[in-house]
Amino acid sequence: MGLSEAPGQRDTQALLSTTQAMELRRRDYHVERPLLNQEQLEELGSRSSATGTLQWRTWFRCSHARARALLLQYFPVLAWLPQYPVRDWFLGDLLSGLSVAIMQLPQGLAYALLAGLPPVFGLYSSFYPVFIYFLFGTSRHISVGTFAVMSVMVGSVTESLAPDEAFLQASNSTVDVVARDAARVQVASTLSVLVGLFQVGLGLVHFGFVVTYLSEPLVRAYTTAASVQVFVSQLKYVFGLHLSSRSGPLSLIYTVLEVCWKLPQTVVGTMVTAVVAGVVLVLVKLFNDKLRRQLPMPLPGELLTLIGATGISYGVGLQHRFGVDVVGKIPAGLVPPVAPSPQLFTRLVGNAFAIAVVGFAIAISLGKIFALRHGYRVDSNQELVALGLSNLIGGIFQCFPVSCSMSRSLVQESTGGNTQVAGAISSLFILIIIVKLGELFQDLPKAVLAAVVIVNLKGMLMQFTDICSLWKANRVDLLIWLVTFVATILLNLDLGLAVAVVFSLLLVVVRTQLPHYAVLGQVPDTDIYRDVAEYSEAREVPGVKVFRSSATMYFANAELYSDTLKQRCGVNVDHLISQKKKLLRKQELKLKRLQKENKLPKQAAASKGTSISINVNTSVTDIESNDVEGSKAKVSTGTELEDTAARGQEDAKAPDMSSLKTLGLPQPDFHSLILDLSSLSFVDTVCLKSLKNIFRDFREIEVEVYMAACHSPVVTQLEAGHFFDASITKQHLFASVHDAVIFALQHQRSSPVNPVLVTKL
Repeated sequence: MGLSEAPGQRDTQALLSTTQAMELRRRDYHVERPLLNQEQLEELGSRSSATGTLQWRTWFRCSHARARALLLQYFPVLAWLPQYPVRDWFLGDLLSGLSVAIMQLPQGLAYALLAGLPPVFGLYSSFYPVFIYFLFGTSRHISVGTFAVMSVMVGSVTESLAPDEAFLQASNSTVDVVARDAARVQVASTLSVLVGLFQVGLGLVHFGFVVTYLSEPLVRAYTTAASVQVFVSQLKYVFGLHLSSRSGPLSLIYTVLEVCWKLPQTVVGTMVTAVVAGVVLVLVKLFNDKLRRQLPMPLPGELLTLIGATGISYGVGLQHRFGVDVVGKIPAGLVPPVAPSPQLFTRLVGNAFAIAVVGFAIAISLGKIFALRHGYRVDSNQELVALGLSNLIGGIFQCFPVSCSMSRSLVQESTGGNTQVAGAISSLFILIIIVKLGELFQDLPKAVLAAVVIVNLKGMLMQFTDICSLWKANRVDLLIWLVTFVATILLNLDLGLAVAVVFSLLLVVVRTQLPHYAVLGQVPDTDIYRDVAEYSEAREVPGVKVFRSSATMYFANAELYSDTLKQRCGVNVDHLISQKKKLLRKQELKLKRLQKENKLPKQAAASKGTSISINVNTSVTDIESNDVEGSKAKVSTGTELEDTAARGQEDAKAPDMSSLKTLGLPQPDFHSLILDLSSLSFVDTVCLKSLKNIFRDFREIEVEVYMAACHSPVVTQLEAGHFFDASITKQHLFASVHDAVIFALQHQRSSPVNPVLVTKL
């Protein structure tokens, strides 16, 4: 059987090999074009300097079209709401809005406690900012409102500026809760106004790119560390403990130690309530995940848990019988607007900027994910303005800073939400609860809200798996992740973010200071040049060195670039130049001595009208032994024109006394150096000086330098920096490395300068 199959297999292999050979013959083509330097390329391509448009002129132009464009840019709702397909999208937005509102209610109450505020202010923060974002936002799917990371950042500020110890009553040493809460609300609302001002200001000056300095590993590590902070902050509600207010570096460590120290004082009823609520929430989430495809919308486990816990607390009397802390009085209706406190601005400005950047980073990252998934565009600058106005107006109505929630955004998308109409519906539902139904949750245990917060941390705590994935993928990013996490845990959220950003930027600088340098060789029968250390078939072109760096050259790595270049060329350039200068100096001294000895003959010759020409031929041995006998002075006199012309020709044929060969110094084994500048993205003054020094030093050792593969913006910057002059022209800059190599070889052989380049690929 096997023997009978063998011929068929051989025929198949022969057919395949024939097909492959035909395909290879089809690919075997020739490229013919003239060899081009930069000057010829600009002439051939008719390069002209790009005329920069003065953007500021358009800012002050007034026309109907421009006014309409600005109106639609800053009020995106006017662009999409008139075209809203009610029949197709409204039902989905309605169900999505109700689902999000059901989540907003418990999360708003819980995250207000996380921010150190009474729970009702979480409901305010779930209404005003959401409706404002509906008018100004460009993302159709993110759910703006309270968020755990933002709340814990706000909580660290409120507890540091309004600690419990500052409101102790002298009579019984208890905390004046009403005064403390009023002070914290003022701090949080003023902080929200400052955050909004920062975001609106950055958005108006088109500073949305600031979020690009927060890399994905940095943001994920920061949110993971913030989730640990959130978890620790909820332990006092889970165990019913009264802890001291702490902020600043190592506050998290001190809080954990205090919790461990006071564990014997745990209120059993509070702990049981938190555990039961947490188990119920986890079971409902597992049930929703298992029956996700069968259910039209997820079961509102958090709302059901809150309603059930409130009913049990009211019926059983958990507060009076078991000492379980409850939410307490929730005032019905909205609060009037209150002006922020300017006295707090100087104390809040640093935290406000950090919260503004973090909130925007979370919102824009989620917004871009959903925009990419559904095929629309999110304007980062308008998102800054929208979030800023949400926080600014919300702060006036005593809200604390908000961003968007990942869990609510996923629910808003998965339940059929198509636009921010879903957000407007959820905010109106929250308004009904604030006005009429809020007071029904007065007996809700705080331990249940703590359980809601902790269970919702699952997604962020799962980011610990990034450590394993980054270890395999990119260990530099892993280093950023670990430094960000540790700094945020130890130094608190504001200082941790600053340390993380500075460290990541320094790491970028360090990586540009340690690029990969390579000497390139030609891959056989191609015009492709690759690192000879990586490609065994790549061969260096005889007499030509091609050098490339993987990073752009600027002030931080220019010196390293020059040093590595000289090292990889295999020639001690600096030592060779110093030896050459030393020998030339000795030669000059010998020449002056000879001129002094021949002073009288010169004067006599000058008086008789004769011309004198002295040709000094001094060997290196004569110079080193200080022997003048080896030196020859030839005096030729004559007054006729023929003698003068003959003498000029003789001098032209005289050997160059400053050459390495004449001086007896070792010559490099290459005559041309080509700098592959394809990685150069910009040019600074240090780069210009370094390039000029490279030209000067290698020309001193009789090596001609060429540049290749410069991008047009780099060429423009070289021109602006007056890099090109009489000694370095655009004829030293070539379109590609291969052009430069061929020119160097032809120039060395004194062949035509512009041969036709024929490359077989």
